[in-house]
Amino acid sequence: LENLQPEIKELAKRLRYEVSVRGKQLGWSEKVARFHFTKNMRRIVTELYIRDNCHPFKATLLLWVQIPLWVCVSLALRNCSVGARGSAVQEQFSSGGALWFTDLTAPDSTWILPVSLGLVNLLVVEV
Repeated sequence: LENLQPEIKELAKRLRYEVSVRGKQLGWSEKVARFHFTKNMRRIVTELYIRDNCHPFKATLLLWVQIPLWVCVSLALRNCSVGARGSAVQEQFSSGGALWFTDLTAPDSTWILPVSLGLVNLLVVEV
């Protein structure tokens, strides 16, 4: 989308000139000329999106899938760790860790997992 901005600005400048010339020829009011400019500009931008296959909605599509999934997984893990699903699950979490985190119900006092998760997420966003 950012790569299209210079082309869109150039096309908007050219279209503005063409609409003003055509409006003077046909005697359009300012409101009618603005309407024709907006209608044609939408059409041109849509054609550019189709040509380059970069509709703005595609950038947010992953977000609309990830947020509900993240909320559901977070709630499920919280329910399991606080014992809402039964004491058997909580007992398994309290003895089923690995390396330095042997109790999955206790907070991470070393901050290794939260910091590494944050760094990995930052790396994914930057790449």
